[in-house]
Amino acid sequence: MIKAIILGFGNVGQHLYHAFSKTSKIDVIQIYNRSQINFSEGFQTNFTTEITQLKEADIYIIAVPDDTIKVLSETLSFKNKLVVHTSGSVPISYLSDNNKKGVFYPLQTFSKNAEVDFKTIPICIEANNKEDLESLKQLGLLISENVQEINSKEREQLHLSAVFVNNFVNYLYQVGSDLLMDNSLSFDLLKPLIIETAKKLESLNPENSQTGPAKRNDLKTIENHLHLLEGSPYKELYHKLTISIQEKYNGKKL
Repeated sequence: MIKAIILGFGNVGQHLYHAFSKTSKIDVIQIYNRSQINFSEGFQTNFTTEITQLKEADIYIIAVPDDTIKVLSETLSFKNKLVVHTSGSVPISYLSDNNKKGVFYPLQTFSKNAEVDFKTIPICIEANNKEDLESLKQLGLLISENVQEINSKEREQLHLSAVFVNNFVNYLYQVGSDLLMDNSLSFDLLKPLIIETAKKLESLNPENSQTGPAKRNDLKTIENHLHLLEGSPYKELYHKLTISIQEKYNGKKL
């Protein structure tokens, strides 16, 4: 039995919780969120808004916005525990040195009211030693049939490619394929994401299903992507599409 605690209960945290709850080999013993959550009737898992009240667990999974991962990891009072984040664009090095570090990144788009099948979702893992990497692999295999070791540099390119195919949809599929091939990563990693993006259009219109850095005005991730695209013919395209999405959803641009 793997005892896990989820830190952050947004879209990613909630979907991970439901995926973990479907196997008897993972016990989510606690959920932390900085604000109170209205849970459905019958919800049994311990919940806290106090970071100092975390229980003893085998793994602590940080599922918060990218720009708060580093600070949250530094506020954890315990030491030498396995702490992982779920981001595609944040390096493993951003986690505090007080604990063992890892990444558990499910490569998929998550919306509150859209159910996903975790069995087909690539789980990209990274750790600083073989023992922790094996632990993350075993955790991943309990919810997915596709678990792959991807380092921080590779994951940055993977996340960049995911933005193109998820946020800019059909027209940019080939852009994603080109970027992946340039970095020796398989386009197969993106196929479950593409399928889920298209499937959401059955119940949501494009405006309501739009996600990503541009819509949420995540300037830090956008600037990082532009840096990765330095010298690339896709930099200007990324910039123009980002401006268009920002103006539509936020009334402002980069």
